[in-house]
Amino acid sequence: QVHPVESGGGLVQAGDSLRLSCTPSGPTFEPYVMGWFRQAPGKEREFVASAHRVSDGSIHYADSVKDRFTISRDSTKIAVSLQMNNLKPDDTATYFCAFATKPTLYWHHTEGYDVWGQGTQVTVSS
Repeated sequence: QVHPVESGGGLVQAGDSLRLSCTPSGPTFEPYVMGWFRQAPGKEREFVASAHRVSDGSIHYADSVKDRFTISRDSTKIAVSLQMNNLKPDDTATYFCAFATKPTLYWHHTEGYDVWGQGTQVTVSS
């Protein structure tokens, strides 16, 4: 099965920026929604941002990252990126890219996505 592949994680200091990228592992149809989630040790996986099909154009952010993170969906290929600015230690987590291959109302919840990447680690030191 085709799945998302994340890249771009790393170790940075508070206030720095990182850009995560996500592309499918092989040919696939355009997902209805491409989302980013994160999971810190001992915590549940939480919604970060989502970008809906280009024809829809909807974009959503978690309150904790609004005004610092920007999600972008490439209109010419199946790819999504997450520009993360002014990173904070609380942003430390494994970041997962996910695809919703069917229409969903739960774009803000893990239940809305049926294909997941392996994750990329983001560590922000204070």
